Amino acid sequence: MSVYKKLFEIQKQVKGLSKDKKSYSFSYVTGNKLLSFIKPLMDKQGLILKQEVISIDNERMDYKTNRGEKSEILSKVMMKFTWIDIETGETDVNSFGANGQNDWEKGLGSALTYAERYFLLKYFHIATDEDDIDNPERKPQVEVKQQIKTTPKTYKDCTTKEELRLFYASLPEDQQKELKKLITEFALKLK
Repeated sequence: MSVYKKLFEIQKQVKGLSKDKKSYSFSYVTGNKLLSFIKPLMDKQGLILKQEVISIDNERMDYKTNRGEKSEILSKVMMKFTWIDIETGETDVNSFGANGQNDWEKGLGSALTYAERYFLLKYFHIATDEDDIDNPERKPQVEVKQQIKTTPKTYKDCTTKEELRLFYASLPEDQQKELKKLITEFALKLK
């Protein structure tokens, strides 16, 4: 199977992801949640995503807040994301840029995290339009708050199938495997 067929198989399996984090007045899908869905599919297909930083441009940003003056770093990165098929060595090379603004030591990390998350979201056509600040149809803050589904912290907090699904999806892959094993053992005991 070619690298593109493998990538297409991943794209077919990711129908959409509910937002799991809120920052300021925006809700979004975190990198942890995105990777918990994408990485097992990559592993199954035998694909690696190599990330290379091509350039970094840092700019000091000074501004005033209601708490006083603040200085942060705006980091602009250009990156190369290369899909590699471990069976054939076939590749798919993609350029991608991102910005991140944060405290002095965190600006670059913010840009790199943002780049990885949005590269994957855009590559696999996972809708993010509602989050985009330049979307004129973006829902007002009040409506967004009403739609936010928080991930339950434990399975005991789950009262619906959707909450249970969100909780399960938030678990690391090793914990998901362990839970599946326990469910199978429990089902066998009930027989």
